[in-house]
Amino acid sequence: MDQRFDVTERFADGAQYIAGRLRQGGSEETHPVVDPATGEQVFGYRLAGAADVDAAVAAAEAAFPEWAGATPGERSDAMHRFAAALTERADDLAHAESLQCGKPIKLSTEFDVPGSIDNTAFFAGAARQLEGKAAAEYSGDHTSYVRREPIGVVGSIAPWNYPLQMAAWKVLPAIAAGNTIVLKPAELTPLTSLMFAQAATEAGLPDGVVNVVSGTGPGAGEHLVSHPGVAMTSFTGSTAVGKRVAALATSTVKRIHLELGGKAPFVVFDDADLEAAAHGAVAGALINTGQDCTAATRAYVQRPLYDAFVAAVADLMASVRLGDPFDPHTDLGPLISHRQRDRVAGFVDRARGYATVVTGGEAPGGDLAKGAYYRPTLITGAPQDSEIVQSEIFGPVLVVLPFDGDDEGIALANDTPYGLAASAWSRDVYRTGRASREIRAGCVWINDHIPIISEMPHGGVRASGFGKDMSAYSFEEYTQVKHVMFDNTAVVRKDWHRTVFGDRQT
Repeated sequence: MDQRFDVTERFADGAQYIAGRLRQGGSEETHPVVDPATGEQVFGYRLAGAADVDAAVAAAEAAFPEWAGATPGERSDAMHRFAAALTERADDLAHAESLQCGKPIKLSTEFDVPGSIDNTAFFAGAARQLEGKAAAEYSGDHTSYVRREPIGVVGSIAPWNYPLQMAAWKVLPAIAAGNTIVLKPAELTPLTSLMFAQAATEAGLPDGVVNVVSGTGPGAGEHLVSHPGVAMTSFTGSTAVGKRVAALATSTVKRIHLELGGKAPFVVFDDADLEAAAHGAVAGALINTGQDCTAATRAYVQRPLYDAFVAAVADLMASVRLGDPFDPHTDLGPLISHRQRDRVAGFVDRARGYATVVTGGEAPGGDLAKGAYYRPTLITGAPQDSEIVQSEIFGPVLVVLPFDGDDEGIALANDTPYGLAASAWSRDVYRTGRASREIRAGCVWINDHIPIISEMPHGGVRASGFGKDMSAYSFEEYTQVKHVMFDNTAVVRKDWHRTVFGDRQT
């Protein structure tokens, strides 16, 4: 398939996917999909409005009884077919993802797409493992057991940094548990979410189980979160927007799952493998051009290794190849937009007043000038309380600070409002064990940074939100627990009745 495949032809019927078919958005406003590597529009579509959200929720409500009533084996079989359909479309998905996001094609083909297919295969199996607590006679006179039941229609909002993977993370545990879903992808990047939903229908999932509304937050997202037909809201995005989502959702007493911002610390103790840590820092900081809420953004390096670490990271960053996302040798693509590029540049430019830009800190010229590119950037000398250390930048920027004792290193790691991910680097199992216990984050990697797997949960604490994506733990978000209690005595008048009326029977 050509890397610039005709998106307009593929989505000629519209960029809303409701009840198993594409349709035009009801809004009079159109929105462009822009290739961030060139700044050129590759697709334009009519945005979803409130009426589209209503139609999608109605489709999901109509599909819910059949899907929720299917056996676990039936849902599992459908999802295995779903995984196979995605596998057949892997090349299309990778190219669409790189086109709309500017991701290097090697990242799309080796990370985003296979990870999403693996998630689908995992949840196809997990659909058969929705178990409650075993039956027992806890009161002595009754048998109790616990059922896990689907919640209903889930309204999910996904971000633009990993459109395909975030669609998978939102959709898969929800439907594996028997729910139906309306997904709102970011208006910048709807293409692979639509392709994902199409593959679900082509695999035989009933119409209305997976719906997609492509619109803005104010135009579609807020109506989805507030909709009375939506029983649960799942949101991934910034902490600021997450607060707004929470306020809207709680006004209608919905269940909420929030995966919010991050400012991941990368703690290097003085006995760490320096070369491994430097390579890990560059990979962890630059993945997806730094547009990753778990990216390594602030490295704390114990003073004996500090200078050598800074030098090694600077050398590695200088070797990173910026270029056309569809060139298989490109290491770093553009940011999602010129607006985001300028936002990142603003952080770095303000930091020049109080810190040192060791390498990077600029947009490239030449053939890349028309895209939203920004060079890998290393900053030192920033105070712990500075903006560049405390705020989420979402770009290819790493700040390095020294520390002395282990207590200080762990304290600095915990000294932001966030708590999504972190890593600790040491050859000492006791040091890394302590770090894994005391660093406040939903995930702590030891001697690595970034890898995720379908079997393990992802989610944060504090300002990074709550709840889990991936793994069987995600079913805690997408099921409701029901206690069922059977009387075993067949006694008409129970002894406890006397606490309400009458006397004890003799």
